[in-house]
Amino acid sequence: MLKVERISVCNMENAIRGARNPMNSWARMDSCYDDKGNFVLGANDLALASRLAMAGSDHRKFLRQVFVSMDITAPLYWWKEFDTYKVGTVANSTSTMHKVHTKEFSREDFSCDRLTPEGLRVLDKLIAFLEDERVKFNDTQDRGHWHNIIQLLPSSFNQMRTVSLNYEVLINIYYARRHHKLAEWHTLCDAIEGLPYANELILVKNKDDVAN
Repeated sequence: MLKVERISVCNMENAIRGARNPMNSWARMDSCYDDKGNFVLGANDLALASRLAMAGSDHRKFLRQVFVSMDITAPLYWWKEFDTYKVGTVANSTSTMHKVHTKEFSREDFSCDRLTPEGLRVLDKLIAFLEDERVKFNDTQDRGHWHNIIQLLPSSFNQMRTVSLNYEVLINIYYARRHHKLAEWHTLCDAIEGLPYANELILVKNKDDVAN
Protein backbone atom coordinates (compact mmCIF):
# COMPACT_ATOMS: atom_id res chain seq x y z
CA MET A 1 0.00 0.00 0.00
CA LEU A 2 1.22 3.48 -0.85
CA LYS A 3 -0.63 6.79 -0.64
CA VAL A 4 0.48 10.15 -2.06
CA GLU A 5 -1.12 13.32 -0.71
CA ARG A 6 -0.65 17.09 -0.52
CA ILE A 7 1.44 17.46 -3.68
CA SER A 8 3.00 20.87 -4.30
CA VAL A 9 5.07 21.89 -7.35
CA CYS A 10 6.95 25.18 -7.26
CA ASN A 11 9.72 27.30 -8.82
CA MET A 12 8.72 26.47 -12.40
CA GLU A 13 8.98 30.16 -13.37
CA ASN A 14 12.53 30.58 -12.07
CA ALA A 15 13.58 27.27 -13.58
CA ILE A 16 12.42 28.14 -17.10
CA ARG A 17 13.96 31.59 -16.84
CA GLY A 18 17.25 29.96 -15.90
CA ALA A 19 16.93 27.63 -18.87
CA ARG A 20 17.03 30.71 -21.09
CA ASN A 21 20.18 32.12 -19.49
CA PRO A 22 22.70 30.41 -21.82
CA MET A 23 21.23 32.08 -24.93
CA ASN A 24 20.02 35.31 -23.24
CA SER A 25 16.59 34.55 -24.69
CA TRP A 26 14.49 35.93 -21.84
CA ALA A 27 12.54 38.15 -24.25
CA ARG A 28 10.93 35.04 -25.71
CA MET A 29 9.40 34.06 -22.38
CA ASP A 30 5.63 33.82 -22.76
CA SER A 31 4.49 32.03 -19.61
CA CYS A 32 2.05 33.51 -17.08
CA TYR A 33 -0.06 32.81 -14.01
CA ASP A 34 -3.74 31.95 -14.41
CA ASP A 35 -6.56 33.32 -12.26
CA LYS A 36 -5.98 30.48 -9.73
CA GLY A 37 -2.33 31.36 -9.26
CA ASN A 38 -1.04 28.39 -11.27
CA PHE A 39 2.02 28.93 -13.44
CA VAL A 40 1.19 28.16 -17.08
CA LEU A 41 3.97 27.58 -19.59
CA GLY A 42 3.52 29.52 -22.82
CA ALA A 43 4.08 27.96 -26.23
CA ASN A 44 7.66 29.26 -26.54
CA ASP A 45 8.69 28.22 -23.05
CA LEU A 46 7.03 24.80 -23.31
CA ALA A 47 8.76 24.10 -26.62
CA LEU A 48 12.15 25.02 -25.14
CA ALA A 49 11.54 23.05 -21.95
CA SER A 50 10.48 19.97 -23.93
CA ARG A 51 13.53 20.10 -26.21
CA LEU A 52 15.91 20.42 -23.28
CA ALA A 53 14.14 17.67 -21.33
CA MET A 54 14.49 15.25 -24.23
CA ALA A 55 18.13 16.20 -24.86
CA GLY A 56 19.37 14.41 -21.74
CA SER A 57 20.42 15.21 -18.18
CA ASP A 58 23.31 17.50 -19.23
CA HIS A 59 20.90 19.80 -21.06
CA ARG A 60 17.90 19.68 -18.72
CA LYS A 61 19.61 21.04 -15.63
CA PHE A 62 16.69 23.41 -15.15
CA LEU A 63 14.53 20.46 -14.10
CA ARG A 64 16.62 20.15 -10.95
CA GLN A 65 15.15 23.53 -9.99
CA VAL A 66 11.51 22.46 -10.37
CA PHE A 67 10.77 21.43 -6.82
CA VAL A 68 8.11 18.97 -5.64
CA SER A 69 6.86 18.30 -2.13
CA MET A 70 4.48 15.46 -1.25
CA ASP A 71 3.34 13.38 1.70
CA ILE A 72 3.89 9.68 1.09
CA THR A 73 2.50 6.97 3.36
CA ALA A 74 4.16 3.63 2.67
CA PRO A 75 5.46 0.52 4.45
CA LEU A 76 8.96 0.42 5.88
CA TYR A 77 10.03 -2.20 3.34
CA TRP A 78 9.29 0.31 0.55
CA TRP A 79 11.03 3.19 2.33
CA LYS A 80 14.21 1.12 2.44
CA GLU A 81 14.20 1.08 -1.37
CA PHE A 82 13.25 4.75 -1.68
CA ASP A 83 16.25 5.69 0.46
CA THR A 84 18.40 4.75 -2.55
CA TYR A 85 17.54 8.22 -3.86
CA LYS A 86 19.73 10.34 -1.62
CA VAL A 87 20.71 13.07 -4.11
CA GLY A 88 18.20 15.89 -4.53
CA THR A 89 15.78 14.58 -1.91
CA VAL A 90 14.86 15.54 1.65
CA ALA A 91 12.40 13.67 3.88
CA ASN A 92 10.91 14.30 7.31
CA SER A 93 9.17 11.24 8.74
CA THR A 94 6.71 10.59 11.50
CA SER A 95 8.62 9.25 14.49
CA THR A 96 8.38 5.56 15.29
CA MET A 97 10.68 5.98 18.27
CA HIS A 98 8.60 8.69 19.92
CA LYS A 99 5.04 7.91 18.82
CA VAL A 100 4.70 4.19 18.16
CA HIS A 101 3.23 3.59 21.64
CA THR A 102 0.64 6.39 21.54
CA LYS A 103 -1.92 4.78 19.20
CA GLU A 104 -3.66 1.43 19.29
CA PHE A 105 -2.29 -1.04 16.74
CA SER A 106 -4.66 -2.29 14.05
CA ARG A 107 -4.47 -3.83 10.59
CA GLU A 108 -4.83 -0.36 9.06
CA ASP A 109 -1.33 0.46 10.34
CA PHE A 110 0.22 -2.16 8.07
CA SER A 111 0.46 -2.85 4.35
CA CYS A 112 -1.18 -6.27 4.27
CA ASP A 113 -3.29 -6.07 1.10
CA ARG A 114 -1.33 -8.88 -0.58
CA LEU A 115 -1.00 -11.27 2.34
CA THR A 116 -2.50 -14.74 2.07
CA PRO A 117 -5.10 -15.79 4.66
CA GLU A 118 -2.33 -17.62 6.52
CA GLY A 119 -0.16 -14.51 6.43
CA LEU A 120 -3.01 -12.40 7.79
CA ARG A 121 -3.48 -14.80 10.70
CA VAL A 122 0.20 -14.44 11.59
CA LEU A 123 -0.02 -10.65 11.31
CA ASP A 124 -3.12 -10.51 13.50
CA LYS A 125 -1.32 -12.50 16.22
CA LEU A 126 1.65 -10.12 16.03
CA ILE A 127 -0.64 -7.08 16.15
CA ALA A 128 -2.32 -8.50 19.26
CA PHE A 129 1.06 -9.00 20.94
CA LEU A 130 2.27 -5.51 19.95
CA GLU A 131 -0.92 -3.96 21.30
CA ASP A 132 -0.57 -5.86 24.56
CA GLU A 133 3.01 -4.64 24.91
CA ARG A 134 1.92 -1.08 24.07
CA VAL A 135 -0.66 -1.11 26.86
CA LYS A 136 1.83 -2.58 29.32
CA PHE A 137 4.43 0.05 28.45
CA ASN A 138 1.96 2.91 28.86
CA ASP A 139 0.89 1.49 32.23
CA THR A 140 4.35 0.72 33.62
CA GLN A 141 6.87 2.70 31.51
CA ASP A 142 8.95 -0.49 31.54
CA ARG A 143 11.21 -0.12 28.50
CA GLY A 144 11.34 -3.87 28.03
CA HIS A 145 7.82 -3.67 26.58
CA TRP A 146 8.82 -0.72 24.38
CA HIS A 147 11.83 -2.61 23.04
CA ASN A 148 9.60 -5.57 22.23
CA ILE A 149 7.49 -3.23 20.08
CA ILE A 150 10.45 -1.60 18.31
CA GLN A 151 12.35 -4.81 17.62
CA LEU A 152 9.33 -6.86 16.52
CA LEU A 153 7.64 -4.16 14.44
CA PRO A 154 7.32 -5.70 10.95
CA SER A 155 8.54 -3.99 7.79
CA SER A 156 4.92 -3.77 6.62
CA PHE A 157 4.31 -1.01 9.21
CA ASN A 158 3.24 2.17 7.40
CA GLN A 159 5.11 5.43 7.89
CA MET A 160 4.28 8.86 6.52
CA ARG A 161 7.07 11.14 5.30
CA THR A 162 6.98 14.62 3.80
CA VAL A 163 9.34 14.33 0.85
CA SER A 164 10.99 17.09 -1.20
CA LEU A 165 12.58 16.28 -4.56
CA ASN A 166 12.75 17.67 -8.09
CA TYR A 167 11.71 16.80 -11.63
CA GLU A 168 15.12 15.35 -12.55
CA VAL A 169 14.96 12.94 -9.61
CA LEU A 170 11.42 12.02 -10.64
CA ILE A 171 12.64 11.12 -14.14
CA ASN A 172 15.16 8.75 -12.60
CA ILE A 173 12.57 7.24 -10.26
CA TYR A 174 9.94 6.83 -12.96
CA TYR A 175 12.10 5.02 -15.48
CA ALA A 176 13.94 2.90 -12.93
CA ARG A 177 10.85 1.76 -11.01
CA ARG A 178 7.77 1.84 -13.23
CA HIS A 179 8.01 -1.92 -13.94
CA HIS A 180 9.12 -2.90 -10.44
CA LYS A 181 7.53 -5.94 -8.82
CA LEU A 182 6.47 -3.87 -5.78
CA ALA A 183 3.06 -2.38 -6.52
CA GLU A 184 3.90 0.65 -4.33
CA TRP A 185 6.26 1.92 -7.02
CA HIS A 186 3.47 1.75 -9.60
CA THR A 187 1.28 3.94 -7.39
CA LEU A 188 4.04 6.53 -7.09
CA CYS A 189 4.67 6.43 -10.85
CA ASP A 190 0.94 7.07 -11.41
CA ALA A 191 1.23 10.15 -9.17
CA ILE A 192 4.29 11.33 -11.12
CA GLU A 193 2.33 11.04 -14.36
CA GLY A 194 -0.24 13.45 -12.92
CA LEU A 195 2.23 16.27 -12.15
CA PRO A 196 2.14 19.52 -14.17
CA TYR A 197 3.70 19.05 -17.61
CA ALA A 198 4.75 15.51 -16.75
CA ASN A 199 4.28 14.34 -20.34
CA GLU A 200 6.59 17.04 -21.68
CA LEU A 201 9.19 17.22 -18.90
CA ILE A 202 9.29 13.90 -17.03
CA LEU A 203 8.02 11.17 -19.37
CA VAL A 204 10.63 12.16 -21.92
CA LYS A 205 12.52 8.92 -22.51
CA ASN A 206 11.73 6.47 -25.23
CA LYS A 207 9.64 3.64 -23.77
CA ASP A 208 12.45 1.20 -24.56
CA ASP A 209 15.13 3.46 -23.07
CA VAL A 210 14.80 2.52 -19.41
CA ALA A 211 17.31 3.99 -16.92
CA ASN A 212 18.59 1.66 -14.21
